[in-house]
Amino acid sequence: MDGRERGEGWMITTFMIALMALIVGIVGVSVAAGKSPGHSAAAGQTAAAGETEFDVTLADISVSPSAIDVPAGATITLHVSNTGTLSHDLTVGGHGTKMLKKGEAEDLVIGPFTSDTVANCTVPGHKEAGMSMAIHVVGATSQPSAGGEGTATAADASATIDPTAMPADGWQARDPLLPDALSGTVHEVAFDATEELIEVAPGVTQMMWTFNGTVPGPVLRGKVGDTFRITLTNKGTMGHSIDFHASKVAWSDEMRTILPGESLVYEFTADYAGAFMYHCGTAPALHHIGNGMYGAIIIDPPNLAPVDEEFIIIQSELYLGPEGGVGDLTKMMNEDWDALMFNGYVNQYKFAPIHVEAGRRYRLWVVDDGPSENSAFHIVGTIFDTVFKEGAYLLTPDDTHGGSQVLDLQPAQGGFVEFTFAEDGLYPFVTHKFANVGKGALGFFAVGDVDTSALTGH
Repeated sequence: MDGRERGEGWMITTFMIALMALIVGIVGVSVAAGKSPGHSAAAGQTAAAGETEFDVTLADISVSPSAIDVPAGATITLHVSNTGTLSHDLTVGGHGTKMLKKGEAEDLVIGPFTSDTVANCTVPGHKEAGMSMAIHVVGATSQPSAGGEGTATAADASATIDPTAMPADGWQARDPLLPDALSGTVHEVAFDATEELIEVAPGVTQMMWTFNGTVPGPVLRGKVGDTFRITLTNKGTMGHSIDFHASKVAWSDEMRTILPGESLVYEFTADYAGAFMYHCGTAPALHHIGNGMYGAIIIDPPNLAPVDEEFIIIQSELYLGPEGGVGDLTKMMNEDWDALMFNGYVNQYKFAPIHVEAGRRYRLWVVDDGPSENSAFHIVGTIFDTVFKEGAYLLTPDDTHGGSQVLDLQPAQGGFVEFTFAEDGLYPFVTHKFANVGKGALGFFAVGDVDTSALTGH
């Protein structure tokens, strides 16, 4: 992707965040630049120099005004209020408000200022999504501001993946077997939104945002007509939500953001068959999905043919932040991912091949949870005789003897393929967008009694 395309991607993402904020009526409008009636600065404008008191409004996801002018050497008071549904704070050079819930306010006294600086929300991803306010110092010197950090600080270096590294002893791969459909017709499931330190590649950990402590979240499975009653409890430190693509419910109700300690019940009837994504939709949704809050729900089509075993692969991208830190939203906005993952770990099924047998029939479900990269799922050495994508069969076994080589999926699409293996051996599975194979989108089926030591290291 060239610079122009990346820039356009950033602009589109920023536009969508702003549009969503407008829909729910939470964009800050006018804020007073001082305490005097009638003296205000519209959102996006710069408050006039000479003032030492400013009204600052935090919303989802913006700060108003976006910039203020202050006299050199001045100590200022910011009257900070939060009108958003999410919790926010405002920090300048290490000094800031508490985390403000909706409707809360706090005064922040900071200074003196000798050079330009920036105030921002410290909730992960909110600064990158636009929650910052420039502080321009009129008559500024070149010395650092007493506010703390001057105009900018370098971002922490991202973690890096060693392509030669192997998982440590005791590491276990995520089981790719697809569970059977839940029994009965009403399924009550508890989901907890948590924040967990998780290994995503050998020796690399990130502070992932999760459903039930795993990335991806739990795989659910049911039948057309089943009712799912999901109780989501927020056990994290920021707002979270959930959006099941298999449902037809109001975005403003079941998909609403809940704050830490809160719960909601998300109930829906699965009226349609398919391999569906679910994810957190709290703004910025890109950050919440890109940092681990995604999963899959399988709704079986009627009269699904029997097979010997079923597996599921969920493809996603990895946008590394600092070691042990949160994923980098700026990278997500630019689609500048560090690796691809199958089921939440780089090269997972290279290190732990999936063991199967020749002559048996297998069904593999694939969901591309993105958030941004497509998939051309392919198994080297076999042919798909059945392909089901986005709720419809594209290919079934018949007298035409048609065969398929790839299940092509855009982000949030899903389906399955069916196949057999003709003989013992190793069979790689990849996304046939081949530039991505060396970036983590690689696994193996080990068919029969085959040596896998070159892959696993033991």
